[in-house]
Amino acid sequence: MYLNFHDRPKSQTILEWYDRNARVMPWRVPPKERLAGVKPDAYKVWLSEVMLQQTTVKTVEKYFNRFIKRWPTLIELAKAKDAEVLGEWAGLGYYARARNLLKCARTVKTEFDSSFPEEHALLVKLPGIGPYTASAISAIAFDKAETVVDGNVERVMSRLFAIDKPLPISKPDLIALAESLTPPQRPGDYAQAVMDLGATICTSRRPACGLCPWWEACKARKLGSAIDLPKKLPKKRKPTRNGIIYFVEREDGAMLLETRPENGLLGGMLGWPGTAWEEEPKKAAPVDADWTVLHGEVRHTFTHFHLQLAVQTAVVGMNVASNRGIFVSRKNFKLSQLPTVMRKVYELVRVNS
Repeated sequence: MYLNFHDRPKSQTILEWYDRNARVMPWRVPPKERLAGVKPDAYKVWLSEVMLQQTTVKTVEKYFNRFIKRWPTLIELAKAKDAEVLGEWAGLGYYARARNLLKCARTVKTEFDSSFPEEHALLVKLPGIGPYTASAISAIAFDKAETVVDGNVERVMSRLFAIDKPLPISKPDLIALAESLTPPQRPGDYAQAVMDLGATICTSRRPACGLCPWWEACKARKLGSAIDLPKKLPKKRKPTRNGIIYFVEREDGAMLLETRPENGLLGGMLGWPGTAWEEEPKKAAPVDADWTVLHGEVRHTFTHFHLQLAVQTAVVGMNVASNRGIFVSRKNFKLSQLPTVMRKVYELVRVNS
């Protein structure tokens, strides 16, 4: 990769850049404070890392601040009711993260006396914590010399070393290269520095190479290929699934809601009753009623498929029997507790009312 050691990227160079340019985040200890001996809160580091999976920093900040205000410590989160946590998570997506968040908090409380372990080998055994998150917590919260590689770091390494092999095939190589640059001193700040570099300077579409602290060492910059890296394998076409949602309103204004099964997408979340999501859904109305098919449909995209939902509505009497779910009064209904796709259903109903 680099035959001359002096041409290699230097961790000290990017740490000096980070000391001047670190992004301000509610879960982060600024480098000046870190150097002065202030230690990060492992609970906040863990919470932010779980939230940041598949989600942008801008989106996560408001959710993080709400969570910390409501559950400022791991002990308080571990005691929280599942429905309350899932309600606060609503709209953030990838809801298995919220369920694992609670499992992890309760596991740390009971098995580790409410303090996160420092070692990667122990962290990775906790619910919802994979190799990347374990490395991030170990490095950022405890300053262990772990290698932290997210999408930003992959892009930086691909360009620094001009790796032409496409992702995800190149991922093991990129991790090895990132590991070769991880310093024994300040590994937590170094990990955050590289992520900041990828997020602010070494961006995917318009890298600001002239501002990069690793400008001289970057092989892709020298070759003029930075904008083309990292290469990626063509994405597989996502299939489309269909479903029917039944929006039931009682004469007094109460609406029929159900808690989805724990397993599967949106597990444990509140939602409107509906069919399974498949190519040709079978009708599964929760009550006997005269149904009105709304004009339009709800469209939503999950990680592995697109979803199209037809919506049918009905108004029923006070004594109607439902085969699932419960009626929730308008007073007790909170739209914010519904996942995004279910909010879209509600908006379509409002548009058609």
